[in-house]
Amino acid sequence: MKRVAIFPGSFDPFTKGHENVIEKSRHLFDEIIIAIGVNSRKQAFFTLDSRLAHLNSLYTQEDQIRIVHYSELTTKLAKREGAQFLLRGLRDVKDFEYERSIAQMNHSLHPEIETVFIITKQEVNHINSSIVREIHKNGGVIDSFVTNQDLLVPSI
Repeated sequence: MKRVAIFPGSFDPFTKGHENVIEKSRHLFDEIIIAIGVNSRKQAFFTLDSRLAHLNSLYTQEDQIRIVHYSELTTKLAKREGAQFLLRGLRDVKDFEYERSIAQMNHSLHPEIETVFIITKQEVNHINSSIVREIHKNGGVIDSFVTNQDLLVPSI
C-alpha cells in the first residue's frame, strides 16, 4: 500500500523549518501532499497564489511531493486524497502541546488516520512564520528564514 501523508498548514510563509520537516520525512512516505489550508482564526498575509508559486518553486521537480490548497477539515482532505498520515513539525514543547490536542481530535474523527510528528533540526527551531511575517511587514530581510522569498506577495 502506498504511504501518503498530508502536511497541512497555512504556510504563511513556508519557512526553512517547514522545508526541514519535508526533508526529514521523505524516507517515511511514498507521497507527501503539502496542503495550504484556510485557518478560520488567521488572516493570511501572503496571497494564496504567491504561496502556491513559492511552494511550486521549491518542489516542482519532485515526483514524491504534491501541492494542494483546501478549505475543509484536514481529515476530510486526507480521506479524499487517500492519505493515512498527517505530518506535523515540532520545534518545542509548546508546539507539542498544541499539536497533540489537534492530533487527538483528528483521531477521534478518523482513527484510521495517524499523526506523525517530526522534530525539526536545532538550526531552524527558532523560525516561526508569525515572526517572519512581522519582520517582512516592517521592512526586514527574511531570506535567511525563507527560501525564494522574493516570490511571496503580501495580500495587502
